[in-house]
Amino acid sequence: MSIWKPGPGEVLLARVPLTFATGAAMRVRGMRWFRDIERNDIQHELAGWPEGPVYAARSTGDTVARNTLKGAAMAVGVAILGVLTSQGGSTPGGPSEVGSDTSDDRGDEVEDFPVMWAAPGTVARTLPWQLDPGRSSAKRYRTHAVITDRRLVIVGFPYVKHNDRLIDDERLWEIPRSTIAEVVPRDFKDGQDVKIVFADGSWCRLSSIKRMRLIRHLDKDVQFIPLDTLTPAQRNTVERFAAAQPPDAQAPLVSQNACGCFRVHVVAPSTVHAFFGDSELSTVMDAQGTELPLTEYHPEDFPS
Repeated sequence: MSIWKPGPGEVLLARVPLTFATGAAMRVRGMRWFRDIERNDIQHELAGWPEGPVYAARSTGDTVARNTLKGAAMAVGVAILGVLTSQGGSTPGGPSEVGSDTSDDRGDEVEDFPVMWAAPGTVARTLPWQLDPGRSSAKRYRTHAVITDRRLVIVGFPYVKHNDRLIDDERLWEIPRSTIAEVVPRDFKDGQDVKIVFADGSWCRLSSIKRMRLIRHLDKDVQFIPLDTLTPAQRNTVERFAAAQPPDAQAPLVSQNACGCFRVHVVAPSTVHAFFGDSELSTVMDAQGTELPLTEYHPEDFPS
């Protein structure tokens, strides 16, 4: 197992799964495009990229027909759900509360679905092709974003089903944090997409099951609280939590929300848990230093 690690003095903040996003509206469902600023397809211009699928947005008539079939199927599903509920049968949980059925940008989410918007010579054109699900199947290869206090790195590794600990990282791409101008959540439809805008005006649309963790650690305004400014009780809680983590864990990072609660976050490069932000490596405490159950705070205040 070979895991990418930051250099001396560099702080590892997060590691999350990441790919180019995929269209969700009926006209562009399952599709994505790589565009220049005049909305031309540029995938054949991207240096080193292998051939990939060529998509064509569905016609209005085809979209209407598909929506009609979808509506009929949903009606049947609702009827079945009503029967199960009236008979006391168990039903699955509802949809995610993060996503939205309403698009904030019809041009780029309903009529078209660019995941790269880049003039010649801009940063977005340098992104690795392995991020594209149409060129690199997640059944055989995975891509992750690694975020440090200095840079954003994309790594990839062969994926073996049922063996998540078999990770052999290949560094595919990196940029300094100063290259990133803005990180914008895009909620249509499943709430997993994010738009990263670079300083040169180019941008990309990516998808991650740990989107809020990505946004939190790429936020240019994120500030961590120095440990020596904590009260003795708070410091004791932080040190106790850090001592329970793996031997190679970095020094704990502490941030505070508007309600006065603190999140304590520890990254251990050798543990797969750290890649996905599992709760084993983070905790929350109040202003008195009392550790709180993770169910007693608002996730949006401390996105994982």
